[in-house]
Amino acid sequence: MVKRTPEQAEETRRKILAAARHLFETKGYRDTSIAAIVDEAGTTKGALFYHFSNKEALFREVWTELQLEMDAETRAAAAAAISSTDPYAAFLAGTRVYFKWASTEAYQRIVLTDGRAVMGLERWQEDDDRLGRNNVANGLRYLAKQGHISEARIVPMSVMLLNALNGAGFSLSRKDPGVTADNLFEAFEELLRGLR
Repeated sequence: MVKRTPEQAEETRRKILAAARHLFETKGYRDTSIAAIVDEAGTTKGALFYHFSNKEALFREVWTELQLEMDAETRAAAAAAISSTDPYAAFLAGTRVYFKWASTEAYQRIVLTDGRAVMGLERWQEDDDRLGRNNVANGLRYLAKQGHISEARIVPMSVMLLNALNGAGFSLSRKDPGVTADNLFEAFEELLRGLR
């Protein structure tokens, strides 16, 4: 047996993740087989199971990867939008990025739909909260420093706003009539600017 270098092993892992992400996005978790993933990745089942204990563990890694990519883009947009004249600009720039991601097939299927089914609602909420609520709380902390909200309301408001954003994402994924990323953003901006 040929011993693989750490770099080769990492490249194999990346190929498996990319193949799984593509198939989970286009076919869904349930209709994606391990055989299809390794075929698309150009590797073996043994290699897949070397890196991931099972299909659910692989899915969770893809789910987390997608969330972290969205999170990084959200943070970058917020940092770029900090304004001396509009204390809400950074928070809203991050929110617009979230709505952009929540409008994509990949995010809708992997994070919002299959994520809850595969991970279970309680685990999904825990992981989503761990990844997302800190960003919301940071935006609220900034608003509190500017005197727009009370420090005491940061935690409860972060819970409520994160769930409002998730609810909007679910609405986009269901393609609810009359709901668009743009009008959800406008409604969220009105809500955020109305906080006192």
